[in-house]
Amino acid sequence: MASEQAPAVEMPVTLSKYTKRVMLKTLLGRSDGGVGLIGKRIVIGGWVKSSREIRIQTVTPPPPAHVVSPKDVTCSEVLQSRIPLLRSLMKVFGAGEHRAREKLNVIIQKAPQPSVSILQVSDGSCVPSLQVLVDSVLATPCQVMPSGTCVLIEGVLQRPSVQGKHVVELQAEKILHLGLVDQSNYPLSKKRLPLESLRDCSHFRPRTTTVASVTRIHNALTWATHGFFQDQGFLHVQVPIITSTDSEGFSEKFLVTTLLSKGKKDDQISSTENAGVSVEAIWASIKDKSKKVEELSRTDSNKEALVAAQQDLKKTKELVSQLETRQKANSGVTIDTRKFDFSKDFFARQTYLTVSGHLHLESQACALGNVYSFGPRFQAEKSASKKSLAETWMVDVEMAFSELEDAMDCANDFLKFVCKMLVEDCMEDLQFVLKRIDKAVIERLQFTMSSSFERISYAEAIEVLRQVAGKKFQSNVEFGVALTEEHQSYLVDEIYKKPVIIYNHQKGLKPFYVRLNDDGKTSATFNVVLPKVGTVIRGSQSEERFDVLSSRMKELGLPKQQYEWYLDLRCHGSVKTSGFSLMLESLVLYATGLNDVKDAVPFPRSSGRANN
Repeated sequence: MASEQAPAVEMPVTLSKYTKRVMLKTLLGRSDGGVGLIGKRIVIGGWVKSSREIRIQTVTPPPPAHVVSPKDVTCSEVLQSRIPLLRSLMKVFGAGEHRAREKLNVIIQKAPQPSVSILQVSDGSCVPSLQVLVDSVLATPCQVMPSGTCVLIEGVLQRPSVQGKHVVELQAEKILHLGLVDQSNYPLSKKRLPLESLRDCSHFRPRTTTVASVTRIHNALTWATHGFFQDQGFLHVQVPIITSTDSEGFSEKFLVTTLLSKGKKDDQISSTENAGVSVEAIWASIKDKSKKVEELSRTDSNKEALVAAQQDLKKTKELVSQLETRQKANSGVTIDTRKFDFSKDFFARQTYLTVSGHLHLESQACALGNVYSFGPRFQAEKSASKKSLAETWMVDVEMAFSELEDAMDCANDFLKFVCKMLVEDCMEDLQFVLKRIDKAVIERLQFTMSSSFERISYAEAIEVLRQVAGKKFQSNVEFGVALTEEHQSYLVDEIYKKPVIIYNHQKGLKPFYVRLNDDGKTSATFNVVLPKVGTVIRGSQSEERFDVLSSRMKELGLPKQQYEWYLDLRCHGSVKTSGFSLMLESLVLYATGLNDVKDAVPFPRSSGRANN
């Protein structure tokens, strides 16, 4: 007797622990697309991406033959039917007008035709959306159909009523929450918007499928970063955001100070400016306040409210006048910080937002071994580059008892690891990116996982580029000059056709703390250059020799007192250390194919732009 096949085990519906709803990823991400859950009652929440309406055709039965009963006929109706002249007179004098109005009202108050709103709802957990059917009895189409409407719906999963790409849909039975949308002011429409225009509404752009996918890839890279270093026994260490040390020795930095406050009036204006309130917005407020004063002036019923409104209007006009005067005065003015007495500042000394966590992290490595840090870094360079941001998230790595070769090996392994994790865990988002942004993104990640990185010295790179025939670079290829993006991309894309590690750069191109090589001309540094995005990792071996480091600082004119604590590491238990830094946003560009780093972060900060 043939054994009966065991029935498939039905997986339960997984609820989001803290919101008591089903996340669409757990539903639509199943191997069967959710078919095994048909008939289940669930609650989902999300935002409407698109919608359409289907009207339900109702069949109206023909009216029955009207039989007039004596009790339904009034005396006037009998007289009108029998005496035509009397009927005409009654029309003139308005008899029967009331009944005509009643019939007209019946026509006007006719119930609208029933319909079903078909919504495509997304909750940000995955690429696909869930099709939801909402009967007009539950909510009118004008309430639930606009793009961006937030819904929390309880319903039953069923097979699609209309053929399409969906394998399941939700028949709504209850609407638990409805967040309406002001369509006239909502910046996102059904049409696909360019990424550049979305930067003006950073608080809404994650609702687009493209930005949501990029954000999930960003999240995966973050966790892959922590996963790699934790697996390798590194300790995660936090380094300061505010520092008195210039970590690079030559960077443009943001000054942190409280010495710019000049009293209550200036504080009020500063708080208005810092809140992002423009002069135009205040003038619009003045217009509204003026209307209110005019309305209150027309009546003597509330004199106290009129006086209060007049005072409020006066203060607002004074504020906008002061703000305009300050803006004119500050236009093109540079503040000379040399006149500041920083001993009276909050930290009693000059401080900055950190450019790099390298120096502080090195002090931790000198006690803890292998450490890494993951946090924001700031550069005040006014760059128009598509790969430059004022605020970035940097991965800094430092290893004790380690030399340059070890750091290059670690960087190589790290990049292969994160690429592998993306391909394994984010394939759905990568497939979407492949269709919308870059058709080669998955192939590029897989190639990075499997290929061996080419390693060449800076001198070798210069020589290889010099020998290129029939190619004229925009910048000359000379020893002692930094390789441009054009040079690097040519090495990666045209010559070696794979990732390249360029090491031992000319000493004048790198920070003061890197170890000087025996030739006295180059330093123990390296850059990892990837196709499409260029340099993603910059690493080095630190100078452990006190006398060499002191000479280098003196040569560059760096104030010794600012780096005394760093020099102390060379006086008390000095050790060889090496490491590298990675701007995470560059890795997001590599993994998505985006062209501008401002599209790789939720709230981009760059020269002239800090909208939110």
